[in-house]
Amino acid sequence: MTRALLLLAASVLAVPAAAQTIAITGGTVAIGDGSAPIERGTVVIANGRVVAAGAGVAVPAGAEVVDATGRWVTPGVVSAMTDLSLVDADGVSESNDAGARNSPYKASIDVSVAVNPSGVKVANERLGGVTRAIVAPEAGGSIFAGQGAVIDLGSDPDALTRARAFEYVELGEDGGKLAGGSRPAAWALLRDAFQQAQDYRRDPKAFDGRSRDSLVTRADAETLGRVLDGQLPLLVHVERAADIRQVLGLTRDYAKVKLVLVGVAEGWLVAREIAAARVPVIAHALADLPASFESLAATESNVGRMRAAGVPVALASTGASGGDHVLRQFAGNLVAITRVPGATGLDWGQAWASITSGPAEAIGLGGEIGSLRPGRRADVVLWDGDPLELSSVPVATWVDGRAQPMRSRQTDLRDRYLTPTEGALPKAYERR
Repeated sequence: MTRALLLLAASVLAVPAAAQTIAITGGTVAIGDGSAPIERGTVVIANGRVVAAGAGVAVPAGAEVVDATGRWVTPGVVSAMTDLSLVDADGVSESNDAGARNSPYKASIDVSVAVNPSGVKVANERLGGVTRAIVAPEAGGSIFAGQGAVIDLGSDPDALTRARAFEYVELGEDGGKLAGGSRPAAWALLRDAFQQAQDYRRDPKAFDGRSRDSLVTRADAETLGRVLDGQLPLLVHVERAADIRQVLGLTRDYAKVKLVLVGVAEGWLVAREIAAARVPVIAHALADLPASFESLAATESNVGRMRAAGVPVALASTGASGGDHVLRQFAGNLVAITRVPGATGLDWGQAWASITSGPAEAIGLGGEIGSLRPGRRADVVLWDGDPLELSSVPVATWVDGRAQPMRSRQTDLRDRYLTPTEGALPKAYERR
């Protein structure tokens, strides 16, 4: 980091955590709503919310001013379909609260009670520009994985933005395996569970969730009732076109269900049908190989083609090897492929929206997070360059209008061992 960037970061972090009004001036501003970046713009935040953003925005009297000349100012990345804060170490079951294979409870599992805002990965991803995460459970012994949560990545103990934000269901190949070996078994399980939820809603006292004939507990039935009433969005993971068509049928059979499709590798084949059903998609951006029988038609143009057909598309962090912040690379690739003959990608504004406002809107939180529109939570990142270029890094970050520490365990370890001294080393490293 250059001396100029260090001075800028120091000046930002000198702002009190609860500063009432901050004006970030002179930078290239990306609102995050799909529009093109605005040069020499200003972002004003106050009391944890965005007041204004764009060109010609006046700086309020008494505001703390941050000079962003030559920098970019954007909403923070919203990482969708992640296990961030639920898993400390991959492959270590004791640190993994994302799935519960042997639990009698399925749909009613609420991952928000296991969110760990002090997890090592949280600070790492915040340093990469991620400020919110849509945390999804993993399906274990059932197609019903449970209820996901939305969290912020601020350096405080109150991480929950919304608990019980959605219900997550596995269908397709994985759903068939979980249901007993086939897709028909998964659909029989899904519809029977919905029927039992309706039975519970009609007469809760008569419902026996412990009988041998019951597929769901009382708690599961109550949760699925909220899904059927449209109170809880239903996120369904499917990949192949035929499975997508089947899932879209749920909107006809259960009119109040708020459906969101996840994965959708073959979505471009049925893009018009998805658009006609007005169902948002959280897609894998780089699923461009036939990695399974349900993704034989996978193409890197999938997201661009769905977007061109009118489908609201956000990007999932699934497959983001190296961390949730790699979503920037996914979005950047979709901009780059617009220059490839025959390929379909996104323009810059659409790509940035796909990892900011897009995920938020998909689960019904577009009015709260994911953009720099007035009234949204002030999750703001100041970058040293175009955030879709991998060489760019955050210089400063605010979550809910509060300046965040630009450090993590990794940076502390780096600095500790970059120029080690005898007294600072662990005992095992001391010279004898």
